[in-house]
Amino acid sequence: MATIIIIYGILAVGLIVSLAKSKEKTKIAFKVAKKSLLKTAPALLTMLGIVGLILGLLTPEKISSLIGAEAGIFATLTAALIGSLTLIPSLVAFPLAGSLLRSGATVMTISAFITTLVMVGIVTFPMEMKVLGKRFTLLRNGLGIIAALLIAFLMGVIL
Repeated sequence: MATIIIIYGILAVGLIVSLAKSKEKTKIAFKVAKKSLLKTAPALLTMLGIVGLILGLLTPEKISSLIGAEAGIFATLTAALIGSLTLIPSLVAFPLAGSLLRSGATVMTISAFITTLVMVGIVTFPMEMKVLGKRFTLLRNGLGIIAALLIAFLMGVIL
């Protein structure tokens, strides 16, 4: 709670300083922020919906059995496959990962999901192949999968 108060305090001070310095630039900044909010609103609502559905349909025990320590390496490989196949913005993926982690998923599994989500692009594969070439695309995605699994393993060992 203290962190939230500090953040809002800093925000208020910044707003006052900005208004004192230039009311016009502050108005422009608010217009830009409004546009940005409207652009990200669908992703935010999607995130809330996905997290809500997953946590509503799956109990923490079920999540733990599917992608928890009991599921072993299968859970990590499944999470890596899902991360490789999906095209989810980070704005949605990180809160989803946090919710899954709190519900019993392992750090290794969540790490595999997040890193493959960022480093591997099976959905974008055809476009990437046209622009960068087949060999480069295969190499980049292959090394991305290997690196993601290595990172997931290291995160599981370290944390």
